[in-house]
Amino acid sequence: MTAIERAGRAGEAARRGLRSLASPAGLRGCGTELAWIAAHVALYPLGVLAEKAGPDTGAHRLDALSPLHRGLLIGDVEAAGTPILLVHGMVDNRSVFTVLRRSLRRRGFGRVHTVNYSPLTRDVRAAARSLDRAVESLCEQTGYERVHVIAHSLGGVIARYHVQRLGGDARVHILVTLGAPHGGTQSARLLPIRLCRQLRPGSDLIAELAGPADGCRTRFVAVWSDLDQVVYPKRNARIDHPDLDVRNVLLRGVGHTSLPIDVRVAREVSRTLAHLDQNGVAVGAPDAPTADVMTLRAPDRAQKGMTAAPFG
Repeated sequence: MTAIERAGRAGEAARRGLRSLASPAGLRGCGTELAWIAAHVALYPLGVLAEKAGPDTGAHRLDALSPLHRGLLIGDVEAAGTPILLVHGMVDNRSVFTVLRRSLRRRGFGRVHTVNYSPLTRDVRAAARSLDRAVESLCEQTGYERVHVIAHSLGGVIARYHVQRLGGDARVHILVTLGAPHGGTQSARLLPIRLCRQLRPGSDLIAELAGPADGCRTRFVAVWSDLDQVVYPKRNARIDHPDLDVRNVLLRGVGHTSLPIDVRVAREVSRTLAHLDQNGVAVGAPDAPTADVMTLRAPDRAQKGMTAAPFG
């Protein structure tokens, strides 16, 4: 590709981005993003330390649930009780999931755990090995053989590497990624550090994830946004892999940082994780691997939202 062709493609991408930004949904999304960044800065100190594991008292309680959400427990106790592990992004901590964690619990999922990894993490592969230990620990604590993982940004790449390259598919039913740069991101070129070099398009790590993954048992849901200001090109937050069972979901009008607080994410996650069969397939949920089967358009008002040991 010539320099002129590259410039033309970059210009077209920039024009599409400006159109998205200037739309009513885009303007609302930008406002939400700025408000959440301010709130997250205030919450950040509260999430620095890992929460202590407490008694597992909320996993199967009905009294705190609405009649609608109570149906999850009545219909499928296994789905409601399967542990969910939340994995944050770069230079972040578990506080980014304050809203999502609370929302999932209010929807009937009783075992929602968070995990912190070091903000000084320099290597995706090393962080994935530490995540493997956190997942094993969670399985041991809860008595479940498999868990679900929901991961934001860099956390999605770490969790995918764990599942796809380290045998984590034996433990992870479903992996949901939010704005994870699966195909790399050009913004990683801004910092000349090892971790960012791994996240650049065409890096050895991105090439490794694009390699064969025959027999991978984990089911993937990759949520990506047309307003993502971190992943560029934005479609690189999709997973396009012939060996993986993937549903790519385009979420319109939401920024990168506010993906974990968007009510549409909570709805999509709840719908995906409910009513699992023995193989970890969500019965009744859309089943269209490696395709955008869903575009979530209208931004809704975000809902308010035991922890494994830190890793990384």
